[in-house]
Amino acid sequence: MSIACALCDAPGGRVVLQAPHWRIVHAQEAGFPAFYRLVWQQHVREFSQLAPADRAECMETLVVMEQAMLRHLQPEKVNLAALGNAVPHLHWHVIGRYTWDSHFPGAVWAQPQRSEDPARLQALEARLPAFEQELLGALPQRP
Repeated sequence: MSIACALCDAPGGRVVLQAPHWRIVHAQEAGFPAFYRLVWQQHVREFSQLAPADRAECMETLVVMEQAMLRHLQPEKVNLAALGNAVPHLHWHVIGRYTWDSHFPGAVWAQPQRSEDPARLQALEARLPAFEQELLGALPQRP
């Protein structure tokens, strides 16, 4: 029996890096250029369902993502979240947050606190390639 799952049936964003157990995608959420996802390839609902080695690999990948984001995108805060209420397939949101972003300090899903700042968004978008290039160099990929 096959299950309908948005993250099994589609990448969930622009694929930045594909590894054997996971993929990193740029979520391309409007107003949040530094919004990425780490998606586990196998359909599992909960982090605890992964084998210990897979959990370690997942956490190490998140650490590399966070460190590269801090270096290249310089957010005030990196939000890491594995919610999965709407899409019950293990995935992590990795979101660079800025005091100037339209929803800060609220969640990206909350009501906006202020208007978007197009100049700052464009400047941040210009730094994404360097961030993504570091991920490509630091993490394993499929040949």
